[in-house]
Amino acid sequence: MKEKTPSVITGLFFLALAMAAGFFAGGEIIRRLYTKELLDIVEERIIQSGLNDTLNGKYLQEISKQTDNSRANAIVKATRKVAPGVVGIVVTQIQVVRRSYPDDDFFNYFFGGSKPPRYRKVESIGSGFVISEDGLIMTSYHVVQNAAKLFVNFPDGRRIEGKIVGIDEKTDLAVISVPGNNFKPVQFGNSDQCLIGEWSIAIGNPFLNFINDAHPTVTVGVISALNRNFAPSEGVYYQSMIQTDAAINPGNSGGPLVNALGEVIGINAFIYTGSSNSKGSVGIGFAIPINRARRVAEEIIDHGRRRQVWTGISVQNLNRSVAQALNYDNAEGVVIVSVQPQSPGDAAGLRPGDIIRRMGNRNIHSHDDIDGFFLDYFVEDSVDIHIKRGGKGERFNLVLKEFPGRK
Repeated sequence: MKEKTPSVITGLFFLALAMAAGFFAGGEIIRRLYTKELLDIVEERIIQSGLNDTLNGKYLQEISKQTDNSRANAIVKATRKVAPGVVGIVVTQIQVVRRSYPDDDFFNYFFGGSKPPRYRKVESIGSGFVISEDGLIMTSYHVVQNAAKLFVNFPDGRRIEGKIVGIDEKTDLAVISVPGNNFKPVQFGNSDQCLIGEWSIAIGNPFLNFINDAHPTVTVGVISALNRNFAPSEGVYYQSMIQTDAAINPGNSGGPLVNALGEVIGINAFIYTGSSNSKGSVGIGFAIPINRARRVAEEIIDHGRRRQVWTGISVQNLNRSVAQALNYDNAEGVVIVSVQPQSPGDAAGLRPGDIIRRMGNRNIHSHDDIDGFFLDYFVEDSVDIHIKRGGKGERFNLVLKEFPGRK
């Protein structure tokens, strides 16, 4: 057998090298078939050739969908679900200008020194969200307060004049409406099932008057606390509020607070800044629970207002001397001082001298607790009342009625 010459060995070596290179190149081509690099090349060829615009459009949509899906976490999905129903509200108010006129003889001659008031138009912004396909929208009362005219801006670019259906000052809630149909309502969650520490998403329109874009702004945080109560301010009671560190900025008021499922769990109401010199969010914001807001909205839609409940009882705060006289060993609670005849309190069997310790699921420490308690109760609701009478505990069922003469 002849030995292979050096030239033959060299040839075989280069042949083997070429085959290896071919396998490598083929593998690289196959790999690139599954990478965006080669897809970009294909896209470029399709565009240059104008081969098929429809095919090109479908391809681009598929690529966009795959890219979006890779980053679409729960926050993104929740935002996409709710955002079409979030609106911006522009309110025009007529305000009286307190500044006096310049002191000149012309005005003094006609008005004898008593000058007529001046008025000015002032625009303010807020947020809201659609609750029905026929154009009902929920927002905060302070957003539409004293509105002479209001417009609702939708994410799709529509700007429609709205009107106020009804308000409830105590709960700081309002319902407005716009003409039309096929609007996109949000989905409600259950604010009684909120969890401290779960994601919370605040959505609103803080830049509505500053940029030509009606799409809402999104901020994210967690639910920091539940059942936060605040002393009444100008007749408004903020009870059982949801606290969040999602930034709530001016213009966000009335917009929804959303959970990670894309469900509205509250209405953004106000922020705590800690100082009169500080105007922005410091991570302490509060939302009205949606379960309360929904019932208020139903009242407003059905009756045009929040009907005032009537108990027919009057109470006062306890002190130690009154408590001892009533054989009660605690100064917390309220004592009934009068019960109107033929009132709900009278029908329930309540009497003067009864000490109310608990109503529903809430302990009663003072008169303020009762005012806040009735934020979540409406006409025809039943209230379970725990009292002390003659040193013994008793329970009564109070059925609320509408205040006489307020229909």
